[in-house]
Amino acid sequence: MSVTPSRRVAALGENVFSTYSRLAEQHAAINLGQGFPDFDPPAFVLEALAESRHHHQQYAPLPGLKALSDEVVAAHQPGFDHALEPVANILVTVGATEGLFGAMQAFVDPGDEVILFEPFYDAYPADVSMAGGHPRFVPLRLHEGTWHLDLDEFAGAASDRTKMIVVNSPHNPTGKVFSDDELDAIISVAAEREAVIVSDEVYEHLSFTPHRRIAARPGGWERTVSLHSFGKTFSATGWKIGWAIGPEQLIRSLRNAHQWIPFVVATPLQAAAAAVLRTVREAGGGYYHELAAAFERKRDLLVAALAATPLEPIVPDGGYFVLADSRALAYTDDVALCLDLPRRCGVVAIPPSAFYSEENRYLAKHLVRFAFCKEDAVLRQAAERLGTL
Repeated sequence: MSVTPSRRVAALGENVFSTYSRLAEQHAAINLGQGFPDFDPPAFVLEALAESRHHHQQYAPLPGLKALSDEVVAAHQPGFDHALEPVANILVTVGATEGLFGAMQAFVDPGDEVILFEPFYDAYPADVSMAGGHPRFVPLRLHEGTWHLDLDEFAGAASDRTKMIVVNSPHNPTGKVFSDDELDAIISVAAEREAVIVSDEVYEHLSFTPHRRIAARPGGWERTVSLHSFGKTFSATGWKIGWAIGPEQLIRSLRNAHQWIPFVVATPLQAAAAAVLRTVREAGGGYYHELAAAFERKRDLLVAALAATPLEPIVPDGGYFVLADSRALAYTDDVALCLDLPRRCGVVAIPPSAFYSEENRYLAKHLVRFAFCKEDAVLRQAAERLGTL
């Protein structure tokens, strides 16, 4: 029987990570493509997971376990000027990924426009399309090794149909941390267009320069939903635990969508996440500083390795990734290079053009993306192989 998929699904191709993971397996290559750690979470995280088997095993409350919501408030309150309430301002989600999808379903109607900065996290355009919206792309511009948002170009992309602006800081894949001026400009346009801001902050604790919250900027709180990730912060991406923070009206709308997507999030994992956050809080929060320092060292290791090759690294201010300029290798585009790297030196990277709109893919022609969220020994081995270039 031949079944025709819906137009919203038929338009979506294979995830770029699946393509290059197959190449890694085919060539026995080191996979610096997909952004997840190749090491275990800290011991206290695994201990909390083991203890969660003694917790209630049935459905959790729709907003999330109170123990987790209370710890989320305790962890994030210092970054907000508004007093956070566990239910009114917090929604536990199936990772930030479900938070993104739910936000599109909650706020975007067919025909609405959503402004996305590119290169973008690859789920953004798909989420917009599945809500019936239309992405409006605004490229970040690279100048002297630093990524900038052209404020005039951004303002020109907004229209009466703009319903949402998605900002990701620290940014995937550039590692850019948005400046106060850029965040204020985003708030200004959102206020003018009465648009919702979705702030994807999954790398908040992997920022190597001060992390700025758009919801903490003047005028930001009342129109911003901030999305956060347990998995990124505790190297446990498989848990798929996250949460949304925002004003009661926005969280209520997001919860209305959430109840028809997963309904609730896995109870034992919520209990374990609450225990982990409590452990970090009771220890004084030093874990977050140690985490950022550890990943900054990994970044520096990979940057130094790339600097000894024809690939010129662009040093990121946060996140999991390093982009590099590949013009010295004289490939026609980033896809050709990334398809050849596993065969040529046994390393897999991702072509950043996968994170651009069709009209702006030329901006990624001479770029390549590497993930450094890997064991140091793996990064050193990858460095040796890249050195053969």
